[in-house]
Amino acid sequence: MSNVTKAIHNKAGDVTVEDLSKQLQVLKDDIASLTSTIGAYSQNKAAEVRDTAQLKASELGGAAQARARETQKQAEDFIRTQPATAIGIAAGAGF
Repeated sequence: MSNVTKAIHNKAGDVTVEDLSKQLQVLKDDIASLTSTIGAYSQNKAAEVRDTAQLKASELGGAAQARARETQKQAEDFIRTQPATAIGIAAGAGF
């Protein structure tokens, strides 16, 4: 028998409606506390996941921009060193 259960029994050991009411109130309070704790935990986890996703997106975006800049530089270098070939490729792509 739990301490709460022992505390609400009368001296004769009988359980009354008042005893049951007290037990139900303790149960309601425990459920409310548990619900609040789960809500706070869920909010913290959601914020953590959001922050991790934003960081990853930022990292991937930075890497993509770096690759795009490098590709553009290579294309510009190719056009400078081989303009006739570049014009031929552009004409072929146009058709």
